[in-house]
Amino acid sequence: MSREHILGDFHNILSDKDVWKIGGFPLQDGSFWNYREPNAVVIVRNGILYVRAPLSRKHDHVQFLDNAKHMYYSVDAVQVPEAGEVSFELQIRSRTTGTAAHDLYDGFVSLNLLDFTTGAALDFFVGNDTYASVYGILPFPGVEVPESDKTRFFCIFKEETDFQPREFNTYRITYHRGNDEVIFAVNGVEVRRERQVPIKLNQFTVALGIMTEKDLTPEGSVSVHGQTVIAEWTPIKVTYQD
Repeated sequence: MSREHILGDFHNILSDKDVWKIGGFPLQDGSFWNYREPNAVVIVRNGILYVRAPLSRKHDHVQFLDNAKHMYYSVDAVQVPEAGEVSFELQIRSRTTGTAAHDLYDGFVSLNLLDFTTGAALDFFVGNDTYASVYGILPFPGVEVPESDKTRFFCIFKEETDFQPREFNTYRITYHRGNDEVIFAVNGVEVRRERQVPIKLNQFTVALGIMTEKDLTPEGSVSVHGQTVIAEWTPIKVTYQD
């Protein structure tokens, strides 16, 4: 049986309790690291979420905290059918200034599907002229990743350029729990399929972000140098197949 719903309601984006909230992680000292750029401009118009953010936030010691600069989490996680599939489809446009040429990871727009019960992350990263599909199981702060007789922690990026740069493109991620399979599609064309996902994923917090992905150095973060990222997201169509 197929059913669907739309995850949007961006007109409530400022409430932090209805549909979306600012993302982040708790810190060991009891405080909370918010993924919020202080000078971000947020506009909701014609149902589309637009965020323009000059990048300034960084963290010198924790990679997860350095990567995401401005990010929204869905308040409610999307539950995965026990033996079926769930897919997420939306349009994203990414435009950046001040980023390094042909370096996706110097500033991009993201769709992240995060399972905080397992550490799984299924993502699209979209830059000026390149996008990447991302498949990982990661030790997020406060998340207990299940033990495995295979590689326990990993993150595999696959970069592509076959899309319309700086324009809206359609991105879809499908996870089939019964088949242990993930499918990534862009503009209706399958671009990646991952089989034999090593653990069963249970639920997804949907995240919409402005990010970098630059490895920390011994001296700390090198992710911020005056870039600006303009992100636009349409509402997300969530489809379930039980």
